[in-house]
Amino acid sequence: MKNLTIAIDGPAASGKSTTAKLVARRLGLTPIDTGAMYRAVTLKVLRLGINPEDEAKVVEVANKTDIWQECKNGVLKTYMDGEDVSEEIRTPEVSRYVSVVAKYPGVRKHLVEIQRKLAKQGGVVVEGRDIGTYVLPDADIKVFMKASLEERVRRRLAELKAKGVKVSAEEIRKELETRDRIDSSRAFAPLKPAEDAFVIDTTNLTIEQQVEKIIQKVHEKFGDEDP
Repeated sequence: MKNLTIAIDGPAASGKSTTAKLVARRLGLTPIDTGAMYRAVTLKVLRLGINPEDEAKVVEVANKTDIWQECKNGVLKTYMDGEDVSEEIRTPEVSRYVSVVAKYPGVRKHLVEIQRKLAKQGGVVVEGRDIGTYVLPDADIKVFMKASLEERVRRRLAELKAKGVKVSAEEIRKELETRDRIDSSRAFAPLKPAEDAFVIDTTNLTIEQQVEKIIQKVHEKFGDEDP
């Protein structure tokens, strides 16, 4: 399966990030988390004290930022200008503004170039919000993951509490609703299933079940042979 390209899309907290990493591990592929790249740009914008609503300045920052990812000892790392920001990009403040930053065409075009360059190496599981529709429209397998808002709130709340972050369920609900609206309504490369995507409702599924569904789809299409 070394040449396989899998695209996984879906809204925040649908389970795609964890599932993508586990699918990549099972199949011996490299995971690519495109959402982390937008988070890295958002982090830099916030560090510089730039208003995320200032499109021109945000795009300027993005175009001057070097972002890269690599898997080290089975752990995916995201680097911004050579700095490992894998943990810092997961803060609630970054989450609050990432969809605003990610909606700008200039930001997306810059990062898509990086994403496609990484994917050209082959043997990848790429997850995000526009992978199957825009970044890699020719991916071998396209998956769109979704879940109820209530379940996504529960997941995100548990994730943040485990990290010691104090936040209410209502705050998370408002954040997810806002991100869903921005991601789905943006003019350039909005969040939506590709026409040929395999849609998985993860509301009542465990991570293991999500992984198995994708692995099964891969074997149904390719057996044990490379595409």
